[in-house]
Amino acid sequence: MAYTYVIFSAQYPPHMGGIESFTRNMAFALAGKGASVIVVTNDTNSIGPGIEGDSHVRVLRLSCFPFVDGRFPVAKHNKKNRNLWNWLEAQDVDGVLINARFYLHSIMGMKYARRKGLAPIVLDHGSAHLSFSSSFLDPFVRIYEHAITLWGKRYKPAYYGVSEKSAEWLRHFKITAKGVVPNAIDAKRYRDMSSGHDFRDELGLSEDQLLVSYVGRFIPEKGIKSIIDASKSQRLIDLGVHFVLAGDGPMSSAVEHAQGGSLHWVGRLSASDVSALLQQSNLLCLPTRSEGFSTILLEAAACGCPAVVTDVGGARELIPSSEYGTIIESMSTRSVEAAVYQIASQRSALNEQAKLIQESVELGHAWANSAEKLCSAFAKAKD
Repeated sequence: MAYTYVIFSAQYPPHMGGIESFTRNMAFALAGKGASVIVVTNDTNSIGPGIEGDSHVRVLRLSCFPFVDGRFPVAKHNKKNRNLWNWLEAQDVDGVLINARFYLHSIMGMKYARRKGLAPIVLDHGSAHLSFSSSFLDPFVRIYEHAITLWGKRYKPAYYGVSEKSAEWLRHFKITAKGVVPNAIDAKRYRDMSSGHDFRDELGLSEDQLLVSYVGRFIPEKGIKSIIDASKSQRLIDLGVHFVLAGDGPMSSAVEHAQGGSLHWVGRLSASDVSALLQQSNLLCLPTRSEGFSTILLEAAACGCPAVVTDVGGARELIPSSEYGTIIESMSTRSVEAAVYQIASQRSALNEQAKLIQESVELGHAWANSAEKLCSAFAKAKD
């Protein structure tokens, strides 16, 4: 018997982000197990509302208001969306997953699950409060996050974390997680998708120089300022350390102005170019404030690229000890600079980290395992 699962995710590719990547890969993993999968999302990138095929997955995009550059989409109330909802309501479904608990889209998913007689599964992807890096806005954002979480509790969902950190974070909202459905990766497939783009040659970097990469959105919460400031450290420069930043966002102008010498900006890259960059990198630098289970950590590990990362979701799972990478205490410039200096001074230890982290991610973080855990959660959630 083939099962039908619906995944609610406020955003979906081509919108860029960790949850978007998780949603697409999990949908494919479920389809690979023979399930029929429908992703319900928002038309944040003006592709056009409707139902499209993405390999063996159907993607239903709702017309929306893409507030905050699509980071907080709100579905419109119009005829097109009503027709799409009518189609969705007619489907026989066996499980409903909601990625993240803090969108209005998430509440819509919980209501849909309950109308189908199912307990919704809510997968938390955070390890700290939402933030817009604004001392004025953030207190109101926290009030909103608590309010919408309380609203969601009314639908009695089964809560899970995407990492142990996420599961622990749910306790802040007086929620006991029923388990963990972790982020994952097909390591070999990810390496094989490399574009072959030679970034070292393009940037004039020799194999002896330490290439430290950052890939993601340029926002304050990701520690971009700390990376920029660390790139100016004379002792890192003397050791031949070069920082290569890939991505874009509100802090793009700051990154652009800081270019030169030991810091390079290569723009927003395709997935195949990111794979190529990580395979040429010695180290990933991710001094982020909060992550559920960072996809880029998994991608770097798949490429044998150890990380310097703050103690966020996924870090402890991938880096159980210093033999696998480096977990820093804070996202400060001082922490970043000290960690990179120590690693650059001990290249033999870095090579051992690269070997162990790649072996670890291939053995313990496959999508088939995560999909099996989600299917088990679906079975338990049936009323």
